[in-house]
Amino acid sequence: MPRPPPDRSSARWKSPPPGFTAVRTSSAGRLALELINALLPSELRGVRGLHLVHGGARLPDVPNGGAAVDAVRRVVERSALGPTTGSLAQEAERRGIPVMRLDDFSLLQLGHGKRQQRLRASITGRTSSIAVEIAGDKDLTKTLLADSGLPVPRGEVVRSVEDATGAAERLGYPVVTKPLDGNHGRGVSLDLRTPEAVRAGFDHAAERSRRVIVEQQFVGEDHRILVIGGEVRAVAQRVPAHVVGDGSASIAELIERENRDPRRGSGHERTMTRIEVDGQLRAILAQSGLTLESVPEDGCWVRLRYAANLSTGGTAIDRTDHIHPENAAIARRAALIIGLDVAGIDFIAPDIGRSVRETGGGIIEVNAAPGFRMHLEPFEGWARDIARPAIETLFPDGATGRIPILAITGTNGKSTTTRTVGHILRHCGYTVGMTSTSGIWINDDRIMEGDCSGPRSARMVLRDPTVEAAVLETARGGILREGLGFELCDVGAVLNVQADHLGLKEVETLEDLAAVKSVVVESVRREGCSVLNADDPLTLAMARHAGGRIAWFSMQDSLSDVVRQHVSAGGLAVVQEPASIGNEVVLYDNGRRLPLMGVAEIPATLGGLAAFNIQNALAAVAMCYAQGIPPPVIRGALQRFSSFEQSPGRLNVHDGHGFRVIMDYAHNPAGLRALCDLVTKLRPREGRVIGMVSTPGDRRDDDMRELGRIAGRVFDVVVLRERPDGRGRAPGEVMRLIAEGVAAVDFPPERLHQVPDEIEAVDLCLGMAHPGDLVVLTPTSVEAVWSRVLAFTPPLPSELPRQAAEVV
Repeated sequence: MPRPPPDRSSARWKSPPPGFTAVRTSSAGRLALELINALLPSELRGVRGLHLVHGGARLPDVPNGGAAVDAVRRVVERSALGPTTGSLAQEAERRGIPVMRLDDFSLLQLGHGKRQQRLRASITGRTSSIAVEIAGDKDLTKTLLADSGLPVPRGEVVRSVEDATGAAERLGYPVVTKPLDGNHGRGVSLDLRTPEAVRAGFDHAAERSRRVIVEQQFVGEDHRILVIGGEVRAVAQRVPAHVVGDGSASIAELIERENRDPRRGSGHERTMTRIEVDGQLRAILAQSGLTLESVPEDGCWVRLRYAANLSTGGTAIDRTDHIHPENAAIARRAALIIGLDVAGIDFIAPDIGRSVRETGGGIIEVNAAPGFRMHLEPFEGWARDIARPAIETLFPDGATGRIPILAITGTNGKSTTTRTVGHILRHCGYTVGMTSTSGIWINDDRIMEGDCSGPRSARMVLRDPTVEAAVLETARGGILREGLGFELCDVGAVLNVQADHLGLKEVETLEDLAAVKSVVVESVRREGCSVLNADDPLTLAMARHAGGRIAWFSMQDSLSDVVRQHVSAGGLAVVQEPASIGNEVVLYDNGRRLPLMGVAEIPATLGGLAAFNIQNALAAVAMCYAQGIPPPVIRGALQRFSSFEQSPGRLNVHDGHGFRVIMDYAHNPAGLRALCDLVTKLRPREGRVIGMVSTPGDRRDDDMRELGRIAGRVFDVVVLRERPDGRGRAPGEVMRLIAEGVAAVDFPPERLHQVPDEIEAVDLCLGMAHPGDLVVLTPTSVEAVWSRVLAFTPPLPSELPRQAAEVV
């Protein structure tokens, strides 16, 4: 049954198609707004709420829509992929191969991680650099081919006009002159029959190379034979730039008319290239006694270039079905001898349908990075699908170049679940690339520090050539800013949707927030799996638009109707079964009940007391099982996941100072509430609970006050601190708002402390602690705070300040 279309409310947060640039998107978006604004009735353009704005400024009317469209078209043409690269990108996308643009030109990455291949036009990551160098040296190319018995013209390399004319005399007229290391037909002169013509040809070639080739001219038509992976895939007869007279228009007018053909453009941006009027063109006309003002007779064919390259305005006629097998064999051998995986063989033959062994002719050049456009859209004849075999050589047997991508979002628990999944995959032998709010990791190596839960970080992991599986923490901010950083994922999970970041970037309600986070599961590929929290109404509703199969996870004492029906139908679910029947993590799949392990066996749950880490473990189990990791591997990995090194800042416990310290990144009301639920279970019988609390400055005032109310109800001592970045708040404002919440629950004011600096606040909490106390720290600088905890030296009983007891 086809998947329903994605919810419109979340479609605006999808990533743009590969190859799009910010410039293109911005220019087209601005034009769209300007055009809509121009359509509004004039009396409405000034009505508050109806005029359009862009970048904070009201948009003007569009006086000349055509010019605006042309301007956007020019932007698109400047940033668009050329015909060759574009055809390969389109074929890759058709095959389901991810495409990533690595620069503003034509460098592409196809596939992800360890399975990626790179290309620029028709140069691929498998193209030998030595082969490219050989092909660039026309004399060496000709020598290697001649030594292998292939037909090539005789020639000499010269450095002076005198040497050029001497070589021509020895070889016999007509001759060709060309740069030793030229390309695209630049600097080539054909049909030179006199010493004067050779001198002019030498000067023309010497403008591009210090060394010039003078060689025998083969007689016949110019052909380009495209060899990919050792096989001839297309043949085109190339016709030099020319015009055909009509008896009334001048040559200049005929050229202008030809350049108006929409198939012609600048450089390689279109199927054909515009004909440029320059000194060489005028010289060629002069040899025939013509000028740009001459009016050719009706039907008169006027040559404008010697070389038949498309880049100088030539056209192409498809001859793929006409090539003689022996000519094809010669071309194949030439590509193999030079060592090119993709080669353009320039082949002169009087009749491509007859062997050059009997007609004369042969190979005049072998080209690395041959253009595809003459084969994709020839001026005459059949278009050839040459991108398909090119991609097949890079990704044989239907390979897609994909690595497993597991993406995780939610309000709370993202980092812990991401690290748990990464730990399990590593236990299975993968090289794991992981993004999180604490950095980017490739196995044990942190390659970037900071909040790396956005699309740029995801792309960094997917570009790494060592990564075999990507585990991506995917935060709301990055989705809103520029999408996901990937097109499709294999497993996507939404852990929960709770009040946080509301009031920012048009996300006003929990439903808005759910729409943003649902993008992750909407982007799960058809054969993948969406992991959803069956205990959260907002994630429950996401199943309607989620991709792939659905996997539920749940902590309810008894299975809900949704989960029960899902399991009965053979669906996948991971649940915590209650203590009455073992307090186990249990998998349900395909009608089978598969007990995995006791909840208390997972160290991160602190013996089953940390409910939020039980929930995170259930999500991680569902994700890894859906990815095909065997249950015994999952169980073994979970039993070894607990330390600070594996999950810094997420429920780290230290018991070395005579009192317990718990460090956890609980920065919003839901997160602190879950942490306080655990603290209540761990509350010491005799000691106190000392808690350090803060939150980012971009949260709502009411959220900050709620944080204070939660802390005031559970902690015996509350220490408030600031964050380094107030995110628009004045210094002290965050502490003041949280303090209002603390005071609202009748918390004794003498037990409330406000210490702006984080490390000083940590030192105060640790310094106040007595044996048997519980200290709860919610840090920003996780490593610095943990180092402070480890380095703390408890004072001797005689050294304890007398006022310490009085403070509380």
